[in-house]
Amino acid sequence: MNKFVGLFIIISSFTVAQQQMSLLDCENAFQQNNLQLLAGQYNINMADADILQAKIWELPQISGEINAYNPEAKKLFDVGHAKGADITQLIYMGGKKKNEIAFAKSNKELAQLQFSQLLIDLRTQLRTTYYNLYYEKLKLDNTNRQLGYMNELLSAYKIQSAKGNVSLRDEVRLQSIVIQLSNDKVGINKNILELEQSLKLLTGLKESIEPQLSETEAKSILDSQPFGDEEALKTKALENNADYLYNLKLIDNSKLYAQWQKSLNVPDVNIGAGWDQNGGTFKNEVNLKIGIPIPLWKSNQGNVEKANYAIQQNQKNADYQKLNLETKVEAAFQTWKTQYEQLSQFKTSDLDNLNLVYDGILKNFRRGNISLIEFVDFMDSYRETILQVYEMRNEVIQSAELLNQLVQTKIFY
Repeated sequence: MNKFVGLFIIISSFTVAQQQMSLLDCENAFQQNNLQLLAGQYNINMADADILQAKIWELPQISGEINAYNPEAKKLFDVGHAKGADITQLIYMGGKKKNEIAFAKSNKELAQLQFSQLLIDLRTQLRTTYYNLYYEKLKLDNTNRQLGYMNELLSAYKIQSAKGNVSLRDEVRLQSIVIQLSNDKVGINKNILELEQSLKLLTGLKESIEPQLSETEAKSILDSQPFGDEEALKTKALENNADYLYNLKLIDNSKLYAQWQKSLNVPDVNIGAGWDQNGGTFKNEVNLKIGIPIPLWKSNQGNVEKANYAIQQNQKNADYQKLNLETKVEAAFQTWKTQYEQLSQFKTSDLDNLNLVYDGILKNFRRGNISLIEFVDFMDSYRETILQVYEMRNEVIQSAELLNQLVQTKIFY
């Protein structure tokens, strides 16, 4: 009796630790709590800091001088008769600051595109995990239902086999079905545990999540079709895919960097003023000071050439990413289409009929209208079929989510 009480407490605790959540609830929790997403946001903040830093000019420099030794009066530190001061400011020429700021702003745009892609990737992971968990739970419920009946039947046959009323061979046949169902349950439970852990990480919630999705909603999702054909999806992907847009933006970014490096070849000007008490032509003279490097050679030419090569490299990478994206969209669309057409051949009524036949087989077997061999063959076939049906439905949704991840516009449901 104490064992049953303990088992009830464990089951009750497990139930309390779970919470039913819709996909929308999970997405809201994900946007608020996901640590990868929150950490990724700081890249944009750091890019803002780089823009701020790019706008800051070099500080003005002030210097002074005093007499260390007066040879005429033979006096050390004759400060009263000989001292001076200078102040200078570096003036950037050739649009250096403007180019540096433009490059920093371009880096921020890259950071925003990276964050957008991170958001899409993690959101897709959340949605696929949610649907995976939903169908694994359906598999588990169905397997438990079959296993409960088969265990009762096996127990009854063991009793009759011990009395010699049925053959040991019949008991072994039932035992094999129970073992298969038990193995299915172990594998399903393992998948559920892994999926629940993934959802916890994605949503930042401590409790396990029970998908709150009705059969009607699931059917509506499965019945949805993409808008447009394959070529239209490719066009949308090239317009919206953040990863591809990042590679395009990288070309502009490298051009701005090259422009900045070219401007660094333009000499800057140091301008300032100086005061001297007695060291100049006049007493207490004030002088204007200008300093500029002699441009005998381009001091930044190597970095300019490197930046130009980066432009060509990023152009090739963008061309590759375009081809790669179009190829992925084509493959994802064809995969979805094949799986959708395969599933569409299996109607909801077919599954209902399969369950009706299942119930009828159970009743007829209890009444002795069918043999054990026929019953075992049907149960084995039913076990495999029901798992395949749930897997087919899940694969259609998974393919749709992959296509959404590539196209990055809500083309499905």
